[in-house]
Amino acid sequence: MEETQSQPAVTTPPASAPLSAATPHAATLPGAASLPGAASLPAAPQQTVTSPGVATSQVPGELRRPGKLWYAVYTNSRAEKRVHERLLEQGVESFLPLQKTLRQWSDRKKLVERPLISSYVFVKIIQREYFTVRKTEGVVKFIMIQGKPVPIPEEQIDNLRILCGSDAEVEVSTDVYEKGDMVEVTVGSLTGLRGELIRVGRKHKVVIRVIQPGMNLTVDIKTNSIRKIGKNTDI
Repeated sequence: MEETQSQPAVTTPPASAPLSAATPHAATLPGAASLPGAASLPAAPQQTVTSPGVATSQVPGELRRPGKLWYAVYTNSRAEKRVHERLLEQGVESFLPLQKTLRQWSDRKKLVERPLISSYVFVKIIQREYFTVRKTEGVVKFIMIQGKPVPIPEEQIDNLRILCGSDAEVEVSTDVYEKGDMVEVTVGSLTGLRGELIRVGRKHKVVIRVIQPGMNLTVDIKTNSIRKIGKNTDI
């Protein structure tokens, strides 16, 4: 697993629907991924888009639910901050996970904020906001699996917020990990983080499955900094 900024009322723009595409491949720190505990999505008829920029006139059935849910949006390269700001200006609840890192230049060092997950922004929306998001400049598509937008559990957004406020080295990957015991970090800047404890070589890592299947975030952890909270089931 480079992505969840009172504001004007949001109006539903004219038709324009999502591209039915698979989650983009993740790089070393950029990524594409999968969410633990994502709710199972009912099958709903949906027209398939075959050309970029062409959308259907219907909102996907998965978004026709009462209340707001979190979804992942894929953006143009290095456009995460601009997309986040544009969404906020339109009254859309948006979350862009950022983490401070130390950059080294020939003459100086500086702390800079970079997206935790490259090209990802997270939005919490209801049905009428779908086209507002989809038509926002810089937005490429909603992240979908089997042609359906993937709802993201609130707990995963909480995990991302904890990671943003920590100094932990976070890796984003599409590696397949065996399920591990569910644990919660109890010490340090990652306190409250929940995920699966796995062992990689001599190291222990906590895996946060952001989008199922496909995107994982992993952080190195000391076993004396965690407590077990459950068996090897998804959050």
